[in-house]
Amino acid sequence: MTPRYDLGFRPDIEGLRAAAVLAVLAFHATVPGMTGGFAGVDVFFVVSGFLITGLLLRDISATGRFSLAEFYARRARRLLPAAGVVLLATVAGAWLLLPPLRGGDIAGDVIAAALSIANWRAVAGQTDYLAAERDPSPLLHYWSLAVEEQFYLLWAPLLLVTALLARRLGRGAVPAIAVTVVALTCASFALSLWWTALSEPLAYLASPSRAWQFGAGALAALLMPYGSRFPRGADRDGPDAGGGRRPRSAAGVASAALGLGGAAAIAWSVVAFDSTTPYPGTAALVPTLGTVAVVLFRSPVSAALSLGPVRALGRLSFSWYLWHWPVLVLAEAALGTQPWPVRLALVLASAVPAALTMRLVENPLRLSKVVASLPRRGLALGTTAMTVPVAAALLLNGGAVQGAATTAHVTAADVPVTTLQPPPAQARDDFPKSKGCEIGLTATTSPACLFGDPAAKDRIVLIGDSHAGQWFAAAERVAVRRGWALEVLTKPGCPLPRLTVVDPRLGREYHECDTWREYALNRLAAGPPPRLVLVASLNAYATDRASLTRAWDSTLHRLTRIGAPLVYLRDTPLPGEDVPACLSGGPVDDCSFPRDRGLRPDPLAEQIVAGERPGVRLLDVTPLLCPGTAASCPAALDGIVLYRDDVHITDTLAVRLAPRIEQDLEDLDLIPTVL
Repeated sequence: MTPRYDLGFRPDIEGLRAAAVLAVLAFHATVPGMTGGFAGVDVFFVVSGFLITGLLLRDISATGRFSLAEFYARRARRLLPAAGVVLLATVAGAWLLLPPLRGGDIAGDVIAAALSIANWRAVAGQTDYLAAERDPSPLLHYWSLAVEEQFYLLWAPLLLVTALLARRLGRGAVPAIAVTVVALTCASFALSLWWTALSEPLAYLASPSRAWQFGAGALAALLMPYGSRFPRGADRDGPDAGGGRRPRSAAGVASAALGLGGAAAIAWSVVAFDSTTPYPGTAALVPTLGTVAVVLFRSPVSAALSLGPVRALGRLSFSWYLWHWPVLVLAEAALGTQPWPVRLALVLASAVPAALTMRLVENPLRLSKVVASLPRRGLALGTTAMTVPVAAALLLNGGAVQGAATTAHVTAADVPVTTLQPPPAQARDDFPKSKGCEIGLTATTSPACLFGDPAAKDRIVLIGDSHAGQWFAAAERVAVRRGWALEVLTKPGCPLPRLTVVDPRLGREYHECDTWREYALNRLAAGPPPRLVLVASLNAYATDRASLTRAWDSTLHRLTRIGAPLVYLRDTPLPGEDVPACLSGGPVDDCSFPRDRGLRPDPLAEQIVAGERPGVRLLDVTPLLCPGTAASCPAALDGIVLYRDDVHITDTLAVRLAPRIEQDLEDLDLIPTVL
């Protein structure tokens, strides 16, 4: 006999949504003690899997099938109108508050969100060395909505096909669905563990590694008809025939304990987890199984979650989640980074537009009998809700390109208006012409990467991370003008000093960097000595001078043993902000950055100047990029955009400085003079 699935209305689940959204909001507001509030998203995933699977099972158990059109229409009515309103509002906010190039970035975010692929765009951004350094998108939180929508897109057809195949084979639909859910949940969890170890951002944001949490909710829905949500009726405490209190049954005690344990697991996740927790991985089992326990077992928590005020917040949770992050990000774009009390106030204030959206858009369209009467109306509504923001995003992007082109001018006092080179709209792509030499994230070896005359007897070696790679133009000039070869050995995000770092793109220790560094040093030692070795590296991998000095000791000892002159190019100033985006929005002077922030201490440079590093010479262009003793450093000089992002110089600047680098090397008698 096929069990009947009719979950009915669950007020406690409405309240559980409130708890989940409050955890997320507190986390984004950086409220002290709420460092694991991101686990609220896990609660949403489990609840979605539970409710959606329960609804589908209800129809399957009653009729053996369900209407996909009706299912998708309900989802469109429920999610897309409110999501579309927030997308439109974000486009307007970006146009008003952000520089044009940032508006162009957000236009892409809007389109990705409308197409339900925001999570994959976020994966690309989080795992890209350059994009990961940009300011956060006001639509980054749409990644979780995209994961849910991808789940809905595939889950309903999967269950329907499974039920129809089981029926054709004369088997029960529910057992077949249960087997399918268990298999997919286990496979997704295994993938989640693998990806968490390989690339944490991928595991966190990708739908395949999150599907197991929906699957956990689906398994909870499959268990409901078998009495797993107990006690019911006489199982509860109550008066017996003699007027006394009937003792709570063992089942009731177990239910209360499991429900309370589940709530405690969620709460523990919120306060115990933080950015160092490998996630999702095994850690995500805690809030996931905790949510399953709260959903399945009655406890005092169920009663607390069913209270009217808690349920009211639960009804607001979807709109509030959509609104809080754009409000926070756009406000900080205008006001600067704020302390947590201000961030919390902004998040709480976002409840106002959320309530208006729920009252004027979300509920009227979701509950409209006219829209609900035909699936095609709901689908048309959802399509319109996403098409309008996309059109607005395209207009924003067009305005961003035009704005970047028309506002990119030097307007400092007593300086003629001069068009910047490269234009801010192109500065982000102004990379060195050494494509393929700055190897990828997980690569541990480098290609030959020879420039100039590859067959020449003499060669220059440029070695380090992307801060070495940015000097390609200067190194190439020196090699080409002398008929030498240039060998490039660079790996972005990988310190040349012997430091093991945590890479934010992977969310773990960057072991590939250690392997590559060893490979690069061995490769140099095994080959013929070069005429010159140019070394550069970001100097912000470590703040402890002693550990950084020890790390350089190991690397420089091996480099000096090669027998070639060794030159350290001191790291360039670090603006700490997206310079092209800033320049696209106004005068150059507004994009200057504080000298004390941009000019970090460089222990190695200081030791070379003091004569404590024999065999190592220093080249320092800092006085050129941040001249004088003013409190700030410029973002552009003499019509040249100095930085292509927040940490790297433009190739245009490197080309402009190449003759100066060459002259300095000649003055140090490290290379022959060429007339």
